[in-house]
Amino acid sequence: MNKEELKKILQSLNEEDYKNNVDLHIHTDFSDGKMTPCEVMAQVNQKALRLFSVTDHNTIDAYLSSNILKEDTIIPGVEFDCFYRGNVIHILGYGIDIDNENLKTLYSKNKIGCSSVLYRMLRLRNPEEVIEKIKSAGAIAVLAHPCCYWTLSLDEFVRDLVEMGLDGVEVYYKYKRLRRFVKFHKKETVEKIADKYHLIKTGGSDSHGKKLL
Repeated sequence: MNKEELKKILQSLNEEDYKNNVDLHIHTDFSDGKMTPCEVMAQVNQKALRLFSVTDHNTIDAYLSSNILKEDTIIPGVEFDCFYRGNVIHILGYGIDIDNENLKTLYSKNKIGCSSVLYRMLRLRNPEEVIEKIKSAGAIAVLAHPCCYWTLSLDEFVRDLVEMGLDGVEVYYKYKRLRRFVKFHKKETVEKIADKYHLIKTGGSDSHGKKLL
């Protein structure tokens, strides 16, 4: 599907969809998750998800090393580590072309650049470059788990990213693991900001374990 078709699909989803049968934030063992792509597909089928996305950190190797792209319910994705205003932030790319040469310059060249948090922090990307390359590849750029970023004004924080070309924010997110404690803003605040700047609202489990949350 093209970018406009994907936008329409994402804009049609609501909180109930993300609670019940859509998960657009899943990690495999090609980054810092524990499931193989095949195990992810088994979980997706078990939960009868109608849409899902594997969004490994800085790599698309899960797509290159499996048949997961043949799934009718997949939205190809990736999650890039960036540095912005004193924060390590994550930019999700949805609807990516895995053969796009522009995006290939952003991927890590080894497994440690996808799995080790400390190593990843030494290789942080510029969000403006990441957003530009995601969009130039015909994909959609979304800010992941925005409640976790320290800023006095989340509105200004997001606004400046919108000026760089940001398309959406992750609103429907369960904030499990460490992120349930490192949380500076409310979901309702994010939702209002998304409405203010006409952003696509996405969601997902950010699953890293052996089961989808």
